[in-house]
Amino acid sequence: MAKASANDGAKKGGAKKTPKAKAAAAAAVAGAAAEAHWVDAGGGYAVSIDAGKIVCRNAAGKSLASVPKPVKESEAYEGLEQLLEHLASHERSCREAVETWLLRSLPAPRRVIEAVWVDPAWRTPLENAVVRATEAQRETLGFLRGVDARGVGIVTLDGETEWLSCASLAVPHPILLSELDDLRALATELSLTQGISQLFRETFVKKAEHGPEGVQVRDFENGKFAMLQHALGKAKTLGYRVRGGFATCPVWENGTLVEARYWLGVDAPDAEAYTGDLLFVDEAERALPLREVGPVAFSEGMRMASAIFAARVVEEKADA
Repeated sequence: MAKASANDGAKKGGAKKTPKAKAAAAAAVAGAAAEAHWVDAGGGYAVSIDAGKIVCRNAAGKSLASVPKPVKESEAYEGLEQLLEHLASHERSCREAVETWLLRSLPAPRRVIEAVWVDPAWRTPLENAVVRATEAQRETLGFLRGVDARGVGIVTLDGETEWLSCASLAVPHPILLSELDDLRALATELSLTQGISQLFRETFVKKAEHGPEGVQVRDFENGKFAMLQHALGKAKTLGYRVRGGFATCPVWENGTLVEARYWLGVDAPDAEAYTGDLLFVDEAERALPLREVGPVAFSEGMRMASAIFAARVVEEKADA
């Protein structure tokens, strides 16, 4: 019987590719994939998106340091601009949604987390967030690390990986985490970074000087701003709404809406301004005694006032 030749083997199963051939094939695939992401902008130019920015190349395939003016006026460029705006808006809305879960300590359905995990805009604020789940009468706390067919995967304080199949998971506010110091230490040890401000979020607890009958906090009063518009602008930059001279921060806690209000002023925008008290009101606009303000609402109100107060004018004292 004649021996099978190398050609026969190639016909039957295909000859094995050498490392050089594999590299060439991979390069061809990568080139085809890269080619698909370039959009013809006319005049021999093409545009694409790289690291969140629009880039351009010429007919020879050379990347340009800047995008020529005619290309910026093309439909292709305008289309990519609109795409970037849409992506930025989507990322912002996803982050705000997860932060809302945190501020309200709202449980999120596990299946929702599993469904959105494939979207980077959702995964970024969710990944490494500390979550709490109740399953079979047992409470589990840990860092959200992944999603697959086994369920939602977390890393517990013991450094162990667990897969959860519970109905929902909560993203607790750090003021509610008695294990906060241990969680921070583990995050540092594992080099975990969070897409939302949770573990290292500034928190505030009520102090004895606030008093059981107190209705306002004076820790951040008399903060001087050269112009009122500077204080208002700082509040808005931080993401807080300004209404009636107050910077406001609404928080839902235990099913109840509480709004923190920090006085900035209502004078002319270019007038000198001094901050006032921080107070809390309920849905009926009733000023709440501090003893009735929950820990999350109190902490978030103090965080708002502290951040705005930090931007005040600080006058240097002359040396004696």
